[in-house]
Amino acid sequence: MEPAPELTLPSARAGRPAPGTRGADRTRRPGAGRPSGGRTPVRRSRAGRSGWLAFVLLTAPTLIGLAIFKYVAIGWSFLLSLSDARGSIALGHWVGLDNYRTLLADQAFRDSLVQILVFTAFIVPVTFAASLGLALLVHRVRRGRAVVRTAFLIPTAVSYVAASLLWKMSLFNGLPAGIANTVGGWFGADPVPWLQTTSPPLYWIVLVTLRLWLQVGFYMVLFLAGLQAIPKEIHEAAVLDGATGFKMLRRITLPMLRNTSVAVLMLLFIAAFQAFDEFYNLFNSGLSGTGTAPVQTPLVHLYNTAMGSQNYGLGSAGAFVLTALIVGVTLIQGRFTGFGKSEG
Repeated sequence: MEPAPELTLPSARAGRPAPGTRGADRTRRPGAGRPSGGRTPVRRSRAGRSGWLAFVLLTAPTLIGLAIFKYVAIGWSFLLSLSDARGSIALGHWVGLDNYRTLLADQAFRDSLVQILVFTAFIVPVTFAASLGLALLVHRVRRGRAVVRTAFLIPTAVSYVAASLLWKMSLFNGLPAGIANTVGGWFGADPVPWLQTTSPPLYWIVLVTLRLWLQVGFYMVLFLAGLQAIPKEIHEAAVLDGATGFKMLRRITLPMLRNTSVAVLMLLFIAAFQAFDEFYNLFNSGLSGTGTAPVQTPLVHLYNTAMGSQNYGLGSAGAFVLTALIVGVTLIQGRFTGFGKSEG
């Protein structure tokens, strides 16, 4: 009599545990599928701590320097604006908002605000138009575009102080041998003391040409980046529809450059209100400072107040007034131009 054949369950043939044995196997192997001894989590935690330690060591010097020389300095300056700090930056005699009232009642400071507003109203649109025009011309160049772009960008690397001295001592020095007077002499013009002539105010020519030479190249590069981001298919489709020349510029190019234009305008406004180096160095007459300058910006006036008269409380108050003015103008511009809003 032959023995009965041994029965094998399908689940067992498939390599799976038989019914009713899954729970037992799970109970029998509680640590299955996990790293033995918990070594991997420990290693990961050590690696995480090492990464954070390296991050702290690398960024700590920058963060400490930024906190001490910027944020602590800003806080200390605000406290100085609320105290009578003459000849010392030590806090002591608190006067509240008296420095702000005194500053706003100062006719010289109010005149400087008017002058910077006039300067901003002129230099911003001129720089914007010149930068956009150069960008459009350079963008059309097919050969040597990098050389042309670099030639216009080089002046942005020049110091404002060095450029101001170059304009003052070489280009517009008022002598017959000066470059501007030499060129004018070719056309029969007499030598002109550019910086000393106040009627008409020829010193504005010196200031405007200097700032244009220093800034146009930088904003031209921003516009070039915006032009290169416009898909070629859009211009090709516009050409097929008959758009050429000024119509292409007004209907296609300028609308596509809207975000770049708004950013450039905002940067131009901020840079104009912060004008200092060229005004100070062009009209600085040595030990006498810029007290007799025909035009002063708020920063020049505040520099003379703080460093010349050593009234650090009044100078600090003026710095915060100017900051509030810049922030207000920026917010107003952003509201009208829609800066920061999504296009969708």
